[in-house]
Amino acid sequence: MDKATILVVDDTPENIDILVGILGRDYRVKVAIDGPKALALASKTTPDLILLDVMMPGMNGYEVCKRLKQAPLTCHIPVIFVTALTEVSDETQGFELGAVDYITKPVSAPVVKARVKTHLALYDQKRLLEQEVKARTKELEETRFEIIRRLGRAAEYKDNETGLHVVRMSHYARLLAAQSGLPERYCELIYNAAPMHDIGKIGTPDSILKKPTKLDDAEWLEMQRHAEIGAEIIGEHKDPLLEMARRIALSHHEKWDGSGYPYGLSGEDIPIEGRIVAIADVFDALTSIRPYKKAWTVEATMALIEDEAGKHFDPELVRHFKQIVAELTKIRDDHNESE
Repeated sequence: MDKATILVVDDTPENIDILVGILGRDYRVKVAIDGPKALALASKTTPDLILLDVMMPGMNGYEVCKRLKQAPLTCHIPVIFVTALTEVSDETQGFELGAVDYITKPVSAPVVKARVKTHLALYDQKRLLEQEVKARTKELEETRFEIIRRLGRAAEYKDNETGLHVVRMSHYARLLAAQSGLPERYCELIYNAAPMHDIGKIGTPDSILKKPTKLDDAEWLEMQRHAEIGAEIIGEHKDPLLEMARRIALSHHEKWDGSGYPYGLSGEDIPIEGRIVAIADVFDALTSIRPYKKAWTVEATMALIEDEAGKHFDPELVRHFKQIVAELTKIRDDHNESE
């Protein structure tokens, strides 16, 4: 098993020699003689524990500890102050800055060994627990995402022969979000939220969804209700994923020129995720086989989308969409209707 790394920080060589002598056989010991060197070494090597002197010229130990705890790379490292200061106020200040323990000088070898061993064991236990929590959180997130995708497919099965539509258009939406310069976290959210865009179709009568001829005015109004029904099904939540899924369900049939539904929003008043999914949804619908139509070619579909820029679609998003046609085509081929 690899030895733990201890960083000893003290401006007095004799003190460093003592601590190295106490710990050198059991641990890998690195040393720094001032605050700036300690910060640089801690960021570079990420020790498992730091023994830190308080009274140092220039940057004292309290300031070093403060900076360690402010930096993402070093904030988790346990710090033990080693100092001749023995006032309760000195110890209190150290603990308030995030130190885990206090050893007074002159140091006792058994005390140093015992304190270091204890805090390394606690640190290892904390890291193991964090790993378990991360693994469990990831498992729960994957389960939640899969439930959402399955719900999205449930809606698609009401009026399509396949549920692959939600798979493809979710990939398209993520690609378009990334091409538009949106953050990676946002791209993952839209990928996992987009499958629920038409969940409201669960509440639309089959007589309307499956009608082989053109809908009359009353039927068309009933069809339009699926956007609001979808938002009601998802509900209002603080969870970012469900919040986005609700906005998408409610806004992906709005149009850039204000002629869409349910609220007739226009331009940037339409949430950007709704504008992204609108393009992804139409692209997939047109390039896919349906019982009532043949698949359009990618070229013909892109021609229509470009023609609708500034009318149905956000023109800036259409510009980005044109730049990822090759990736879109590959996704369509990888998830084709014959699967």
